Amino acid sequence: MPPFATRRQRVLEAIDGVAIVAAAPVTIRNNDVEHDYRQDSDLYYLTGFDEPEAVLILTTVHDEHRSVLFVRPRDPEREVWDGARAGVDGAKERCGVDAAFEIRELGKMLPKYLEGANNLYYELGHSAGLDKRILGAINRVRGRGRNRKAWPASIVHPDQLWHEMRLVKDEHELQAMRVAADITAEAHTKAMAAAKPGMNEFEVEAIFREVFRRRGAERAAYGPIVGSGPNATVLHYRANRREMADGDLLLIDAGCEYDYYACDVTRTFPVSGTFTEPQRRIYEVVLAAQEAAIEASGPGATVEGIHEVTKRKLVEGMVELGLLEGEVDTLIEEETFKRYYMHRTSHWLGMDVHDVGGYFVDGEPRKLAPGMVLTIEPGIYISADDEKAPEAFRGIGVRIEDDILITDGGRENLTAAIPKTVDEVEAACRA
Repeated sequence: MPPFATRRQRVLEAIDGVAIVAAAPVTIRNNDVEHDYRQDSDLYYLTGFDEPEAVLILTTVHDEHRSVLFVRPRDPEREVWDGARAGVDGAKERCGVDAAFEIRELGKMLPKYLEGANNLYYELGHSAGLDKRILGAINRVRGRGRNRKAWPASIVHPDQLWHEMRLVKDEHELQAMRVAADITAEAHTKAMAAAKPGMNEFEVEAIFREVFRRRGAERAAYGPIVGSGPNATVLHYRANRREMADGDLLLIDAGCEYDYYACDVTRTFPVSGTFTEPQRRIYEVVLAAQEAAIEASGPGATVEGIHEVTKRKLVEGMVELGLLEGEVDTLIEEETFKRYYMHRTSHWLGMDVHDVGGYFVDGEPRKLAPGMVLTIEPGIYISADDEKAPEAFRGIGVRIEDDILITDGGRENLTAAIPKTVDEVEAACRA
């Protein structure tokens, strides 16, 4: 059974008042052409509803309704152009809410649902239009003279509610993430086999997009990064339009989104099928750091601790390679390593690629717990014009990234099926 009603009930048990969650807006790409629509993660998490112009209200103070969804009405004329809508009746049946109304009724009915609530749980700044409606409704409730009922005197950000819920994945979520990982694994493996000197980066990107859609993924979880040669040293390179050359490394950071859950993977491999000696040396330093970081993950570990393990392994490797000189502890303390490793090691993963959930609790690093999913993605990036680096290493960029589920017994690498060791990668490139 879909878990949406259970999630709403968990929110209702955690709040005292009214929670409001809005759909993502439709955005215009150019003229009258819209960007592909993707529902707001919070609204989808609580309803499974994927249409725009929707608002969910959860309330502990209304006598009859605990969950209410406002949606677009059925409109045969628009549905000819844009497809069927659920409408009021369809939304109520599909989402299992207590009541549903047309979205145009929201302004009129908001005071009714806000009246009697001490707290409003809502993300201000998400929608200026809805902010205005809600604040106006609060003012109307507050201004009703001798009304004995309370009005929301406190607006609480959802970080401590459904964002905390989203941090720990249930079995429904993990199943979607495993499918996303499996689809992404096929795409990365196919790319290793297909990439050749003379191909363009966008041809490799097309392999990913074809596999994603053929396997039923709704979309790429983010814009694929397909950077060859010097482009591999650009962290968020997105142009994907360089012709690959013999001797290039190709860094691909790409994952699909399946049933609203993201996969996020990076692999780096030689376009010609075999690492050069300098490439292999850099690659093995990054791989050793990643393996140490994965081993350091598990219940009770922290993202901060994993990053510390990663930094130390990378700095030790950088000294061995001649990229840095000095004592490891000093280089870490002075952050000299940021010349070649300038980002963090991990982020939460889930419905969003950089998923919600705090990294600190009461000022201390959050301890990992079963059900949390995070990336582990060390890298070394040496600019082609870096005169301080040994010449053989200039222009080499390597990142290796996997998606790690924290389990009761330790960890599960959701993306372990994707070739990663030097031998595995070279074999996949020759396949």
